[in-house]
Amino acid sequence: MTIAKATFAGGCFWCTEAVFRQLEGVTAVMPGYIDGHLADPDYENVCRGNSGHAEAIELHYAPDTISYTTLLQVFFLTHDPTTPNRQGNDIGTQYRSGIYTHSDSQQQEALDMIRQLDSSGDYPAAIVTEVKPASHFYPAESYHHDYYQRNQSAGYCQVVISPKLHKLYRTVPGLLKTS
Repeated sequence: MTIAKATFAGGCFWCTEAVFRQLEGVTAVMPGYIDGHLADPDYENVCRGNSGHAEAIELHYAPDTISYTTLLQVFFLTHDPTTPNRQGNDIGTQYRSGIYTHSDSQQQEALDMIRQLDSSGDYPAAIVTEVKPASHFYPAESYHHDYYQRNQSAGYCQVVISPKLHKLYRTVPGLLKTS
């Protein structure tokens, strides 16, 4: 089986990780930090906003099962790509919307989808998602891994993550893992 890599920043990585773990063909999801200037960033540095990093996920997927285009569709479905440096109450450059590509074809697909979505009229404002080649990805501290799975009853999970998952379940049930 061929495995490919994709990297997305859609606000808080707890949310993005929880969403993409649900998809058939996604074999691994790692929360972490990308696109900053500080070597070996940690959560504290990133949250202060002085490292330049975005909270992101790096995922591995089977292109024969789920396409990169489908991953992009889920990415845009489950966050607001029109608010710079913000997702809901999470505010700061670490919460920016970004697609960090691993090939020229990923770059082109991402740019094409943004053009298509911008011209669709489905969004109230222009998409501000940055698209750039992936830089070094730093995995987040272990206590961030599987955060939603381990903390489903926490307030943030109930108020912010659960609605994203319910939207995913309602909108694209055919993409979900069956076990």
